[in-house]
Amino acid sequence: MGKGKVQQQAIQELQALSEDNPLREVALDLLSSLKTILELKQDLDQEERELIMQLSPVYEQRLAEAREQGIQQGVQADRCLTIDTVLRGRFGTVDEELAAVIQPIVDLPLQEYAALLLQLPNLSREDLLARFRNSDR
Repeated sequence: MGKGKVQQQAIQELQALSEDNPLREVALDLLSSLKTILELKQDLDQEERELIMQLSPVYEQRLAEAREQGIQQGVQADRCLTIDTVLRGRFGTVDEELAAVIQPIVDLPLQEYAALLLQLPNLSREDLLARFRNSDR
């Protein structure tokens, strides 16, 4: 990665990469590992201390992204469980056809999801399936 200004430039270029760039993920993993290794080292020189300071925002950003992803996955899992439970309560079982509408329901924007959740006890199986077969919501 180089030293001094070369390192600084490399870190800045990494931060500038778009989040969907596959190299960004790999580089962030490597830099997080480098930061951890340097922090465990006993006798750090000034340059290594500066590098740790430069990597700290990258590391914090990585933690924030991981937290956000975990929150989103938790919300998705909760919604799946909720819809599955409501469908089982309403229809007695969740067969293949009903299981196929769970993810499209989970993917609805929050207001549409909440509205549908309130409507589910009154919707017939056929109405529910038709709504998601047509993809019109």
